[in-house]
Amino acid sequence: MNTQPRHHLSASALAQRYAQVRAQTLALAAPLSEADCQVQSMPDASPTKWHLAHVTWFFETFVLERFEPDFQPFHPAFRVLFNSYYQGVGEQHPRAQRGLITRPGLAKVKAWRANVDARIATLLQGTVSDELGELMELGLQHEQQHQELLLTDLKHLLAMNPLNPVYHPQWPLSSVVAAPLEWTDCAGGPAWLGHAGDGFAFDNETPAHAALLSPHALANRPVTHGEWLAFMDDGGYLDPRWWMAAGWDWRCAQRIEAPLYWQPGGDPAVHGGWTNFTLHGRVPIDPHTPVVHISWFEADAHARWRAAQDGEPIRLPTEAEWEHAAQSLGAALHTQGNFLESGALHPMPLSRSGPGLKQMGGDVWEWTASSYLPYPGYRPWAGAVGEYNGKFMVNQMVLRGGSCATPREHIRASYRNFFPTEARWQFSGLRLAKDL
Repeated sequence: MNTQPRHHLSASALAQRYAQVRAQTLALAAPLSEADCQVQSMPDASPTKWHLAHVTWFFETFVLERFEPDFQPFHPAFRVLFNSYYQGVGEQHPRAQRGLITRPGLAKVKAWRANVDARIATLLQGTVSDELGELMELGLQHEQQHQELLLTDLKHLLAMNPLNPVYHPQWPLSSVVAAPLEWTDCAGGPAWLGHAGDGFAFDNETPAHAALLSPHALANRPVTHGEWLAFMDDGGYLDPRWWMAAGWDWRCAQRIEAPLYWQPGGDPAVHGGWTNFTLHGRVPIDPHTPVVHISWFEADAHARWRAAQDGEPIRLPTEAEWEHAAQSLGAALHTQGNFLESGALHPMPLSRSGPGLKQMGGDVWEWTASSYLPYPGYRPWAGAVGEYNGKFMVNQMVLRGGSCATPREHIRASYRNFFPTEARWQFSGLRLAKDL
């Protein structure tokens, strides 16, 4: 696979990790009805049932087909139905029509999952070669990505329902004191970026390479709902000065006036009456929590507006600036923010005082100013899994840090996420930067 060296778990530890990750995916789908699992709310989203099937397809296609003696597929038609974009594997069912796959039903998909799980367990009773270990780890990392996608796609689906259905009934937010925005300076100079050494990394995180940073500063926390409301109250969505040309055209064509899932209709005395749909139902916006579900166009416009308000060269950080700062946090990258394991499923307010950078891991994916491009010397993985990242390195922008729907162990300082400039159904927000 042309991967970086990594530590391989023992067969028993790998089997245990496999069982835990697969169980977590089923647990996310457990509160849903079969109808909830079937519907596709837009072409860019996928039904929960499709997610459950596709990650199973991945293990059957890339692991069992390669390593299982006398391999036979659970159902031959599933190879096409649940292939996402792997041209090297064969044909795919059209993405926009995934919600039309009413059969196999949910019970059949779960039976397929159980069948593949049992066969993987048998396979892991033998010798785990380097190739098998690498493909298993890739499959588990892939499934963790789909755990977050399952939640983002489900949230979009539930938000389309005028009844404002609740996925998770416990609302965890409590009143907090607003944390002021502060700046952490970086003197600039050479930095070493990308993944190097042991441990899993996707091919787009490699190779490690040198970069030269100019003096800059990063905000101590992401931009909040309250700060976003100030942007809106000042006419931020109505003033083309703050917008890229393509962004202004998108805003006008789509009639964008607020972040995704915001709606008026609440108490006018409470944050202008704006409410926010969450996986806990519809609630008033909380001014102290990181703003979420904004596009790159919106994030960039807010940074330009903030620069004008403060009279400073404020902008979005580059991904090199972001990664260099995240490296300095060490283990704190995984402890300062709110990840999937908390059960909050919504960005949380800053809970720790003191100097320095906070919430760089978890809560919201943070848009950067960087296009999603290959690193110097990049080489995609060999074979069909080489289609995982490389062919998407065009017309995308990089996000960093993970979100409230990302499994904690899935994130590292070098992790690169990417979406088109207009995408905003993912848990995306922003952190400001400025030149020094």
